[in-house]
Amino acid sequence: MGVVSGIVLLARRMNEIPLVVRGAVVMQNADPTKELPVGQAEITLVGGVSATTKSDDSGFYRLLLPPGTRPGQPLVVHFEHPDYEALDLRVAADDRLYVAHLPAVERPMPPDHHGPQVKISNVVVRYSVNTINSVNVGSAVKTFEVVNKGNVPCNSQRPCSPDGQWKAALGTATMDAGAGNEFHNARASCIAGPCAFTRIEENNFARDSQTLKVSVLNWSATTTFLLEAEVFHPTVSSLLRQSYPLIFERALTFTLPGSAEGVSIEAQMNDSPIVFPLGPALILSWATCQQVVNKDGSRVYRCELKPEYRFS
Repeated sequence: MGVVSGIVLLARRMNEIPLVVRGAVVMQNADPTKELPVGQAEITLVGGVSATTKSDDSGFYRLLLPPGTRPGQPLVVHFEHPDYEALDLRVAADDRLYVAHLPAVERPMPPDHHGPQVKISNVVVRYSVNTINSVNVGSAVKTFEVVNKGNVPCNSQRPCSPDGQWKAALGTATMDAGAGNEFHNARASCIAGPCAFTRIEENNFARDSQTLKVSVLNWSATTTFLLEAEVFHPTVSSLLRQSYPLIFERALTFTLPGSAEGVSIEAQMNDSPIVFPLGPALILSWATCQQVVNKDGSRVYRCELKPEYRFS
């Protein structure tokens, strides 16, 4: 009897839905507009069975609790990140969302730094976006016949007319725009013969492509079709754009579309204009930068000045 009860209890536990603690990790600040999401924060359950996870780029985390955790059970979750002070947050095993506010680590002035802070002013973000332009380089025309003899019973020998009564023929035509080109605005029309007894079966006109293909069903006498399209040559061009960041005290924030490339920051350092390529590592000599990628692919950048610099 005891063995049976143990098996039943084990089966119930296996069918239990695991409990989780969910929430977000942000930088602590009295101004909500400066609470930047903190990604890659180490999150662990304090005491008992080990449970760990990391926050994603949006700061979201989902900590899977160990089996046996009771709904509503009080817990302590530890948050840690090298750029922020560690935090222990009291939570419960429930559906609430727990936001952890991590204080930023104070960066002291370098001991070898003397004199006034370096002034950063007139900050502009520059980036490029690739766009595709298509130039009309001509047109293409082709005629083709769909040969058939009318009033011949089908006798279930496909292809047949839509009602299955008459013998039909299937004609196909293709065109190639040439390497690097593509067809736009393709169309096919019956121009001679008993067009009333024809039907376009399939084509790839809906998308712009280098090759065109069309198939026509004809269940009467021979018909003639005209296949036409414009030929375009697509080219990729790079457009230079600029954005002005939002500056709060010692931090600047800006957002860019996901297609942005070659991001750089142009600024005046003690009134001397300098261009600073940001690069994928987000390295600046005068600031520490972080990036958050949104679900739509757009990117949020936040750069905090180093102690020896100030915004003018």
